[in-house]
Amino acid sequence: MSTSLDETLRTAVRDLAADATPAPDLAWRAIGRGRRLRRRRRVTTAAAALVAVVAVTLPFVLLRPAPAPPTTPPATATPSPVLRTEPGADWADSPLVLPGEWVVNRAQVTGGSGSGFLLDRRRGRYFVTDRYDGIYPAPTGSLVAVRDDDRPREIGLFDLTTGKTRWYEVGRALTAPSWSPDGRRLLFTTRQLDHFGFIVLDLDGRKTAHPVGQLGWPCADLCEFTWMPDGRAVALTLSRQKSEAWPRDLARGVQLFSADNGRPTRLISMPGGPVGPNAWSPDGTLVVVQGQQEPLLVETATGRVVNPLPSADVAWVTGDRLLYRLPYGSGDFVLADTTGRVLVRQPLPRQLVGLAVTIAPR
Repeated sequence: MSTSLDETLRTAVRDLAADATPAPDLAWRAIGRGRRLRRRRRVTTAAAALVAVVAVTLPFVLLRPAPAPPTTPPATATPSPVLRTEPGADWADSPLVLPGEWVVNRAQVTGGSGSGFLLDRRRGRYFVTDRYDGIYPAPTGSLVAVRDDDRPREIGLFDLTTGKTRWYEVGRALTAPSWSPDGRRLLFTTRQLDHFGFIVLDLDGRKTAHPVGQLGWPCADLCEFTWMPDGRAVALTLSRQKSEAWPRDLARGVQLFSADNGRPTRLISMPGGPVGPNAWSPDGTLVVVQGQQEPLLVETATGRVVNPLPSADVAWVTGDRLLYRLPYGSGDFVLADTTGRVLVRQPLPRQLVGLAVTIAPR
């Protein structure tokens, strides 16, 4: 191309460029388009990543076992007591065995008057007797202490083996006799105004009276002496109340005396009085007492109340089982634990319902 032609072309281009009008929003449109392209790329990338995660995770989710539903602990219902059947019409032909392997050895009208049922251990059956006004069988052996209203100062020892009765003069103003745990001695409380105390009678008729003087505190309830489980001591419950009313506040404790010489030995502090030797646990650590309001299970070492119980007239058959008669209704016997929960319930024959019943180890 010639020089003049080139110069002519450049001049024409410059003239055209000078006449062109620039677009004022071109740059902003370019910037906006770039932003839209970047957002699309981010969304596309995130979607792709999500698809990848789902693709990896989904098989594990589908294959993983479903979590077990939350479990509620099973409710622990207290088992119902075992209810034994009422003995049949031939119940008197064999010893009436109670829960805990104890037996009924005597049943008589409360107060001792009238006929009663007496267990003959040697023959293994009961017989009816109206020969005496009071019958009190020993916890072991064949002897029965008997009382006759026509002989108020005497007590008889009736031998079931021989059928013979020996009478011994004991005294007046006496309570009913109480057998020692080994069945070898009888205990009486005498309430003569000038000779309050207790009397011990041996099986050969030897009598020892032990007057009890002022103890500093009045005796509680019926002021009766009871045997301790070892048979070497007797107990008298004392009250901290000094009124003449029949006290129930027994917080002073139980005073022990030697059964041989009548001397006081020690005082056991407890909020009640034991009914008899069977109220003490076999190891001596617990005792059932009649408290101010209700029967109580008490620690003998501390006097601490463990828990209330339905009855104070109990017999410990094992270290954690108590046998007692229900104080209401038909008077069934029950075996319970030390919380008072009834485990076994034993009805009595209909002939014995309403009678005073004594029990002893089988």
